[in-house]
Amino acid sequence: MTDTSNAQANSLWGGRFAAGPAAVMEEINASIDFDKHLWRQDIRGSLAHAAMLAARGIITEADEAVIRNGLAAIAAEIESGRFPFARALEDIHLNIEARLTERIGEAGKRLHTARSRNDQVATDFRLWVRDAIDGLDAQLADLMRALAGRAAQHAADPMPGFTHLQTAQPVTFGHHLLAHVEMLHRDRGRLADCRKRLNECPLGSAALAGTSFSIDRAMTAAALGFDRPTANSLDGVSDRDFALEFLAAAAISAMHLSRFAEEIVIWCSAPFRFIRLSDAFTTGSSIMPQKRNPDAAELVRAKTGRVAGALVGLLTVMKGLPLAYAKDMQEDKEGVFDAAGAWALSLAAMAGMVRDMAPDTARMRAAAGAGFATATDLADWLVRTLRLPFREAHHVTGRLVARADARGVDLAGLTLAEMQAEEPRITADVFSVLTVEASVGSRTSFGGTAPQNVAAEARRWLKALG
Repeated sequence: MTDTSNAQANSLWGGRFAAGPAAVMEEINASIDFDKHLWRQDIRGSLAHAAMLAARGIITEADEAVIRNGLAAIAAEIESGRFPFARALEDIHLNIEARLTERIGEAGKRLHTARSRNDQVATDFRLWVRDAIDGLDAQLADLMRALAGRAAQHAADPMPGFTHLQTAQPVTFGHHLLAHVEMLHRDRGRLADCRKRLNECPLGSAALAGTSFSIDRAMTAAALGFDRPTANSLDGVSDRDFALEFLAAAAISAMHLSRFAEEIVIWCSAPFRFIRLSDAFTTGSSIMPQKRNPDAAELVRAKTGRVAGALVGLLTVMKGLPLAYAKDMQEDKEGVFDAAGAWALSLAAMAGMVRDMAPDTARMRAAAGAGFATATDLADWLVRTLRLPFREAHHVTGRLVARADARGVDLAGLTLAEMQAEEPRITADVFSVLTVEASVGSRTSFGGTAPQNVAAEARRWLKALG
């Protein structure tokens, strides 16, 4: 490469670091661009810490009052967009502390007594994840309500049930939607478990070994809504299991949303046309005027990669770290923030699409009867009425399916004589089980697709969700 091309490359890619190593260090070391998201949690933690210091006589009550007022003023500044964030101060903790000292003087310098940025960030991050869990749990519940509401409306509307994306047996549209309610319920359970485990307070662990000051960690834990203080100071500052568990729950839930999004994409396609989405959740084509692309569902499907990637990224960051804190842990937040945002947006989009979609129940019903979907009902009739062993009934049904396929009719299109050619004891009663409605109506076992089951389950969920 020529000197000229080297200069061009430096201008394109290295210009921002032209000042040399100091510029590079500032760029790689600063986290304020993303950890400013923690400002509410940082102020909450500082208020609790200052109150505890005053209660223990480590700082004066006068200093605590000045600190409290100063932090309230800083919160107002940040809320209004007037706070002077400085990259030179590296992170949200130093930015707030420097501004506090600037506003209130010496009292601001006393706030950091008996704590470190290590336990401070561990506390802030737990508070942020806990807040995110509460918001996401509410969104999961909202999507469940939307699904259960639509399930109640369509408890008796048949659609094809699939395995291998091949027509298997008829189910109802309501039953299918309630399957996704069950998945989301498990997602909420994982979040609840994560919240319970993370609800211990690291504040007071200091840098890694605790502090020689006579602090009251139980007081700060209670003030911040934690169940208890963390029991080991080394673990308190270096644990990121709570973030990993949050991301694992997010990744599983995003996968569930992606599966449903894929179904929406399929159902909207021309060969299926099971549902229609309005313009609110579709886009057109720049050259094909007939197109209605389910872009919202496709983007939900895609965002799963970002959420799963955040989990893998943080696992990789943490896997080689000895105790206690290392600066590697600065890389713990961006992925969590991004994943939480992607998950929240996906949940909002899915709830919107569920409420927006218009099912074509006639088309679903027609598809539910195609592909010999009632073959299992025929086999069950042979077992129940003629007492054939199931394997023999399976073979008889397979021969009847082949006969119907050769004639280009469904099973109900065969004549009684044709059926009796394969099994002489078959009677005309067999035709009573070969309709789609009879098929779904017969599945009365617990968890089955019978309309009365689905209606009752939808009511149960709507009552439970409030």
